[in-house]
Amino acid sequence: MTQLYVQRFDGMALVLSGIGTVCWAVCFWWMHRISSRQDALLQELREVTTRIEKLSQAEHDLISEVHPQVGEIKEHVQDVRQVVSPKNN
Repeated sequence: MTQLYVQRFDGMALVLSGIGTVCWAVCFWWMHRISSRQDALLQELREVTTRIEKLSQAEHDLISEVHPQVGEIKEHVQDVRQVVSPKNN
């Protein structure tokens, strides 16, 4: 009788060990899948960041190029305003 319980216990332990091993494999695969998705997302984020940096640099260059001209235009507008203003007539 005790021999039967020991065999059942050994069989149950073997089944539970097999289930545990399968669960471990599934968890490992799942974590690997999540990790690869994160890597892909980070790579896409790096590419977007690089594009934004390039656009920001181009915008900065354009503003730097136009900024002195804006100052000159304001000066010319002031000169024209003084000449055209009704107070001078």
